[in-house]
Amino acid sequence: MVPAPPRVRFAPSPTGYLHVGGARTALFNWLYARRHGGAFILRIEDTDAERSSDEMVTGILDGLKWLGLDWDEGPGVDGPHAPYFQSQRYDRHRAAAATLMASGHAYHCYCSADRLRQERERAEARGDAWQYDRTCLNLTAEEVARLEASGASRAVRFKVPFGVTAFDDAVHGPIEFDGANIEDFVILRSDGHPVYHLSVVVDDVDMGITHVIRGDDHISNTPKHVLLFRALEAALPRFAHVPLILGADKKRLSKRHGATSVTEYERAGYLPGALVNFLALLGWSPGDDRELMTRQALIESFTLEGISGGNAVFDTAKLDWMNGQYIGRLPIEVLADLALPLLVRDGLWPEDRPASEWLLRLVELLRPRAKRMTDFADQARPFLVDVVEYDDEAVAKHLVDPRLGEHLVELVAVLRELTSFDEAHVETAVRGTAEAHGIKAGALIHAIRVAMTGRTTSPGIFDVLVLLGQERALSRLEALIAFLRARS
Repeated sequence: MVPAPPRVRFAPSPTGYLHVGGARTALFNWLYARRHGGAFILRIEDTDAERSSDEMVTGILDGLKWLGLDWDEGPGVDGPHAPYFQSQRYDRHRAAAATLMASGHAYHCYCSADRLRQERERAEARGDAWQYDRTCLNLTAEEVARLEASGASRAVRFKVPFGVTAFDDAVHGPIEFDGANIEDFVILRSDGHPVYHLSVVVDDVDMGITHVIRGDDHISNTPKHVLLFRALEAALPRFAHVPLILGADKKRLSKRHGATSVTEYERAGYLPGALVNFLALLGWSPGDDRELMTRQALIESFTLEGISGGNAVFDTAKLDWMNGQYIGRLPIEVLADLALPLLVRDGLWPEDRPASEWLLRLVELLRPRAKRMTDFADQARPFLVDVVEYDDEAVAKHLVDPRLGEHLVELVAVLRELTSFDEAHVETAVRGTAEAHGIKAGALIHAIRVAMTGRTTSPGIFDVLVLLGQERALSRLEALIAFLRARS
């Protein structure tokens, strides 16, 4: 019998933007669904009304769209199990709580917050770990009637059975929890709001989720979820808990490590394909030494068994390298279209002017040195401004020879006589001038670079001269000569 296609879900909480840890979890779910012809469901767990916002929902959706992780059911798509916002499913959660009450798997708890706090503090004073003592489970019918008549507020607690709760994790293997260490947890608050544990299980049951792929930080929640699945007489999904993402200091990735939201990486100049490739390899391996993998290759190779049990380290240098590789493989027209808005944003290119053949040549010239798309705006600036500003470092390092101005005057004369201003003729002219003046060609080349770009580094200087063209190149050399004369 052919197994049914898997149904997986990504269920973010809109209390913040989509961060890279959540994006990696979404990616693993998406890859598994696409590999096996299944469904990828997006469900928004917005039960924290105070911290959730529409803005954050939009940010999550935009982040997933930018990464190319399309969902088969969820916001904007709908599907047979709508609604896909957890806050719109409270009636289903409350009905499930009533079912658990009726079957004897849950009971009302009338304990006040003050009583529970006092019990916890007393236990801590004794050095004991505190658990709920099942006071309300042992109430007599008369005591319950008296509390009900008085209008006492009540929550609903799940009655944790004795014994071991076990499940087979696709990443970590068999995992067991002793029921003695799990207290009777609240599933419905006294104000009628369902607790996360109940909501997530009821929604997974209703939506037919077959595989729950989520972060390692949920392992401790899983025994409670297993107990709820069984109490609701629902099929248990396959759990796969993926490793956490750590910073270079081996601590959990956070704001202090730099950008963590997907939108920040977009603004920082990373390509979605590169970030997807990078995130896929954080805690998962295709089983060989491949590093650059297309989206289709990731889909064809992805398995839960390939996920590592150890935490993954987010290496920004590796991401920069990978992004540079993706930049290097883009068709030049596509790359120019991506760079153009950045140039317009920085006032370097008219908004209503399409990319020219000259701009394509510029982008191609800058491509080998670009790690992020934002590098194009920075590196293109000297080519797109009328007046070059000289960096102090460049001046101090490469404009110290008192006779440099004389050498440049001679070079201008030689370059002006060229009837073919191509790389070969320009290089011959520069090296010939250096030899004639008894100086190293490098010294003259460095000074030319400062004249053309104002900087200590650039693409090959002969390529730069030819791209700028004879007239602009000579003008910039003359500007540097004037600068040197004014300084002396």
